[in-house]
Amino acid sequence: MRLGALLLCILFPFSSMADSAWPGGIAFLDLGAADGPAPVVEFDGKRVLVLNQGGQWRAVVGIPLSAETGRASISFPSGITMSFDVVEHAYAVEHLQVAQSYVSLSDEDLARYQRERKVIDAALNNWRDIPVDSVSLASPVEGPRSSSFGKRRFFNNEPRSPHSGMDIAAPEGTPVSAPLAGIVSETGDYYFNGNTIFIDHGQGLISMYCHLSEIGVETGQPITAGEPIGRVGKTGRVTGAHLHFGTYLNGTAVDPALLLDGSQ
Repeated sequence: MRLGALLLCILFPFSSMADSAWPGGIAFLDLGAADGPAPVVEFDGKRVLVLNQGGQWRAVVGIPLSAETGRASISFPSGITMSFDVVEHAYAVEHLQVAQSYVSLSDEDLARYQRERKVIDAALNNWRDIPVDSVSLASPVEGPRSSSFGKRRFFNNEPRSPHSGMDIAAPEGTPVSAPLAGIVSETGDYYFNGNTIFIDHGQGLISMYCHLSEIGVETGQPITAGEPIGRVGKTGRVTGAHLHFGTYLNGTAVDPALLLDGSQ
């Protein structure tokens, strides 16, 4: 990208989609004309997805739920930075009752969780350097979508991390489909997540499907959009059958509602 074009973007910042730049949201930053190789962009030391949209390079930056409001910035290898504002966003509180073994873990279960966490973190932080044409996702399953992303959760009245995905209600056994083409990067049966599938869509865009009754794909398998990958279940820490659908950019969970149904 030419320096003049980049400076123009800094002086006259991105115009569209900036209203989702909140903790757990996405900053869409215009980087200038796509008249050369895609620029390398980082946020908090992690590579950021960059796509060609209408002849313009656009950075798609995942903002952590833990991010503070105020000025933030992306950076380029040249040392140039581009600032944007992280705005306030309110999330609800949720109280859930589950088996106490999912709240007060035994030493054995804690050791299992810690082993699994390393596998899950590796899947969520994977970077596959391929062109990405769109970050718009189809719904992986039909059903009522909760607005549970970001909720401060209390399990059996004990505080835990905010909810990092969207719960979609559907009967047990309902087919789950891939919302976008990609590669299955990991599958497994995890203590909290139950039967889970991770799909790598490229450039750090990862989708996750939890609590499945059935996993219908294998690690390393290429997946096309709309292809069945598993079935809704109630495995892991759940109160009933549903799909926990998670989406990740640059290693951080972002609200799936911002990517679903062509919202971009």
